[in-house]
Amino acid sequence: MAMLKLGEKIVSARVVILILSLVLLIPAAYGYIKTRVNYDILSYLPKDIETMEGQDILVDQFGTGAFSLYVVEGMEDKDVSALKSKIEKVDHVSKVIWYDSFADLSVPKDMLPESLYDAFNNDEKNATMMAIIFDDTTSADGTMDAIEEIRSISNKQCFLSGMSAVVVDTKKLSEKETPIYVLIAVILSSIILAITMDSIMIPVLFLASIGMAIVYNLGSNILMGQVSYITKALAAVLQLGVTMDYSIFLWHSYKAQQKEYTDKKEAMAHAIAETISSVVGSSITTVAGFVALCFMSFTLGLDLGIVMAKGVVLGVIACVTILPSLILVFDKAIEKTTHRAILPEFKGVGKFIAKHYKVFLVLFVIILIPAIYGYNHTKVYYKLDSSLPDSLESVQANTELAEVFNMNSTHMILVTNDQSDKDTRNMMSDIENIDGVKFCLGLDSIIGAGIPTDFIPSDVTEALKSDDWQLILVGSEYEVASDEVNNQCTEINNTIDSYNEKNMLVGEAPCTKDLITITDKDFASVSTVSIGAIFIIILCVFGSISLPIVLVAVIEFAIFINMGIPCFTGTEIPFIASIVIGTIQLGATVDYAILMTTKYKRNRLNGYRKFDAVATACQESVQSIVVSALSFFAATFGVGLYSDIDMISALCTLMARGALISMCAVILMLPSALMLFDKVIMFRYRKNLMDGPSAKVSDEDTAATQA
Repeated sequence: MAMLKLGEKIVSARVVILILSLVLLIPAAYGYIKTRVNYDILSYLPKDIETMEGQDILVDQFGTGAFSLYVVEGMEDKDVSALKSKIEKVDHVSKVIWYDSFADLSVPKDMLPESLYDAFNNDEKNATMMAIIFDDTTSADGTMDAIEEIRSISNKQCFLSGMSAVVVDTKKLSEKETPIYVLIAVILSSIILAITMDSIMIPVLFLASIGMAIVYNLGSNILMGQVSYITKALAAVLQLGVTMDYSIFLWHSYKAQQKEYTDKKEAMAHAIAETISSVVGSSITTVAGFVALCFMSFTLGLDLGIVMAKGVVLGVIACVTILPSLILVFDKAIEKTTHRAILPEFKGVGKFIAKHYKVFLVLFVIILIPAIYGYNHTKVYYKLDSSLPDSLESVQANTELAEVFNMNSTHMILVTNDQSDKDTRNMMSDIENIDGVKFCLGLDSIIGAGIPTDFIPSDVTEALKSDDWQLILVGSEYEVASDEVNNQCTEINNTIDSYNEKNMLVGEAPCTKDLITITDKDFASVSTVSIGAIFIIILCVFGSISLPIVLVAVIEFAIFINMGIPCFTGTEIPFIASIVIGTIQLGATVDYAILMTTKYKRNRLNGYRKFDAVATACQESVQSIVVSALSFFAATFGVGLYSDIDMISALCTLMARGALISMCAVILMLPSALMLFDKVIMFRYRKNLMDGPSAKVSDEDTAATQA
């Protein structure tokens, strides 16, 4: 009764609701524009790990957190020196270290030790390299602006590498593609809705309602301070995919209520009441899936989890307020554009599946074995620039650095000033002997090269030494996220700790090594939390221990297949996909299973035989499940095909495929499981069940008998 009164109030205030919803778009749009976007994935690592603490020391003690290597080919030394002077004048460039930082160009470079000379020069390709140190962090706006300006004063013979350059290119590509993601999702969703709905106008109203909810969600992100580019890129597409069901449910409910109530306002009030009761319960599982992401130590999960949980809640609110108002206001337009639904009714599917349930159970067992194998052997990559196209400047620069100088990553060592100069020189010598280390550059290595301390400019000294720390740069032949560089980082850490436990190793490779360790733990914790939360929700809904096990098992089976496919296709997926896809797929598609199970349980308690209860539940659910899955598929599939950012493309491809696999698993495997475990599921109700001749049969069978 309370829900009906709320529905009546919404109907009576429909014009006010629409005006208010349009007005709210203004602050929401402002919030969206003003929300900062973070393009540095590594910044989401826990703040209390050593590599992140070291990053803070770099900012506090050296006024820097960003560092790039700059390769120059085919230029005379005097021209390189002139270019260096221009770069030094760029805002937010703190220091540029090259040969002329230590000695006049008239002094032969032979003064440098051979190992140091070879590290920064390649005579065969007439190439040299300089180190650029910025006065802010990797993804700070000032650093990114400096990267753009350095590129503008460079020519085609110059290559700017480093994480900051990758962040700049990621930002440019993401900003260009994100609006197109939404456009693709809207177009494909419109096609699906046109096929499944009985009015051309209804898809427009659905998308308008959901679109407003998306804008509110993205605008409210300003309260979080910033969001990751992955969250920004996926939020609209995901929200569209997971909340479309609610709109479809309201429309179907409204159409059903019109058969009982001739007054459309009264019919809508009852439809709103029914939708609130059903959709709120349904959305809880989806919200639980996204909330599970908040338990990740890698706080990108918290970022995505909060935004998407918030989006689902706003989607539900829009579905029961804005959408009913739109439908009533545009009632005449809806009637004029009514047409016959194109989607088939799937007649006989329920009986066929229930009759052949043993075949589907055998199929389940056959598929499960390779699915689990693939799930456990799918390869994951952590190297962030691997998700970007090879045509980007930063990727080309990193490739050039590897080819010309055989260097794929750069580490930074923070050495406490408590350590003696002798120990520091010995430590650097030990590090240079570690496999894959190209050079080890610090004040002591320069002074040890025969250059008097007085000859070293003060700005170079300040760049490499503070009141409490000395900074040492280490060049590595090994790629970030490779086993070789991870082992190298371990050896370097052991070496520097043996001299002083306060010493720290920081940089992209050490951070990525921590990322691998942390996200491995996150994968287990997020899976446990999401399964546990959804298990409890289903337990509360059905009051049964066996049903949550069956439902979660069916969706997990679909997840195993989805995540196992890349193993057999030889596809490496980005690390974040391996963590979040299972949780998103479980939370977003377990509703399919809940829908069918609710109908099955109701049929059984109403006296239907096991076969008829399952067959009828499957038949009544199949169309809704197909529409829901196709809506989710439409919102994500096109983005997966289009995006040049593999982090986005892989996530959307997995979500799109996961929706279809979950659809098939629920339609084919769940009825089979209900047939198999019917006695266990209905054990507590056994006294009220009838499976003999007096048991009820489905309406379909009754009609056939009468005929």
